[in-house]
Amino acid sequence: MTAALLAYLPLLEPLPGIERIWMLLLLPLAFGISMVYKAMRVTNLDRYWRSVGVMTVQIVLAMTGLAVLLTLLVQVVVPMLPAE
Repeated sequence: MTAALLAYLPLLEPLPGIERIWMLLLLPLAFGISMVYKAMRVTNLDRYWRSVGVMTVQIVLAMTGLAVLLTLLVQVVVPMLPAE
């Protein structure tokens, strides 16, 4: 096989060794997005960290809610559809 076929493809393969805990990567991602967004939008830096915390919690709760809704859709609603 050629070296190109043996190469790691990050967009097509999961990161090796992190399959069981990849969902925990949502926390630093949400925190980083919140920090950058609030650094650009907050007019008074006295409330910066509180705003970052609130937005981080909002992002995590929204992603968790979407995951639960999509799981219910796939596990409950799709099997009830008539098969042709």
